[in-house]
Amino acid sequence: MASVVVKDLYKSYGDTEVLHGVNIDIENGEFVTLVGPSGCGKSTLLRMVAGLEDVTGGEIRIGDKVVNLDPPKDRDIAMVFQNYALYPHMSVERNMGFALRLSGVAKDEIAKRVGRTAEILKLESLLKRLPRQLSGGQRQRVAMGRAIVRDPKVFLFDEPLSNLDAKLRVRMRAEIKELHQRLSSTTIYVTHDQIEAMTMADKIVVMQSGNIEQIGSPVELYDRPNNIFVAGFIGSPAMNFLGGRCEGSTFVTGGGGTIQLGRAIAAPADREMVLGVRPEDLTLAADGADEGVLFPSEARVVEPTGAEEHVVGSFEGEEIVAVLRGRHGLKSGQAVRFTAEPAKLHVFDAASGKRMG
Repeated sequence: MASVVVKDLYKSYGDTEVLHGVNIDIENGEFVTLVGPSGCGKSTLLRMVAGLEDVTGGEIRIGDKVVNLDPPKDRDIAMVFQNYALYPHMSVERNMGFALRLSGVAKDEIAKRVGRTAEILKLESLLKRLPRQLSGGQRQRVAMGRAIVRDPKVFLFDEPLSNLDAKLRVRMRAEIKELHQRLSSTTIYVTHDQIEAMTMADKIVVMQSGNIEQIGSPVELYDRPNNIFVAGFIGSPAMNFLGGRCEGSTFVTGGGGTIQLGRAIAAPADREMVLGVRPEDLTLAADGADEGVLFPSEARVVEPTGAEEHVVGSFEGEEIVAVLRGRHGLKSGQAVRFTAEPAKLHVFDAASGKRMG
């Protein structure tokens, strides 16, 4: 395995620049997820690491070697694509061993590697089947197996689960994570699904419009997002936002309500600010409570999910969503009051989007 360093990386198509000086350090054996909305540049970045896209400027280093000009076959990487890319006329066994045969590896060694990989991925009983005889999850495991048998320095995954149904995606997430833990392989994984990023990665790179917004562990990004974009992108349902301004440790909403933050925010009193609170950090206020952080609302929509209730309401004209543990029997139109711990509140500058506290 090897580390991967992306330094001041630029990519342009003619006059259109799509990556703007990206910097990422990926340690040996680390699982890193590139996440962001469609068009943010995450797949382009992955393809540049793979050698499928030329570098306009900057440097890509795999291990101790700069690979900017190396063709894909010389980078010692293996890539798993969204559409599996299996040869339909070849059996599972031949698909998995195809790259090794092209490299001139001895037949005995190919059989050994394919057998070992099939055991890891629970494909032993499927080795003689053709791709059309497999389910979507089985095809994805074959595509992963084809990468594993090569024993590359770096694994690259380009939205590999996007063609699977919801239940199978959850199972495959667990299988990929377990596989990484077993192989301790350096892995770069591209997805637009922030749930995949949160559940699988050691480190997440959040991208927007060809720039990196924040790099950190899933918990770091969830607990202390650098800006409004990261705060709204990480977490499902998305974070609630309310406009207003800060007067020391008090947030004054646009409607004149006051919310105690529990800490002072260094910002001019006339500066527009944004208060953020995650839906799962909201709870129902106790009957008669008139102090603390309160969001009086009306339950416009109540969505029971079994263990939780998702409640959509409004506060001073802004939609507010709460995820309540347990079953509260709330009805649409019912008056409710939400509360949150001051430490769970996030404050951002409205103009720059940057975190203030």
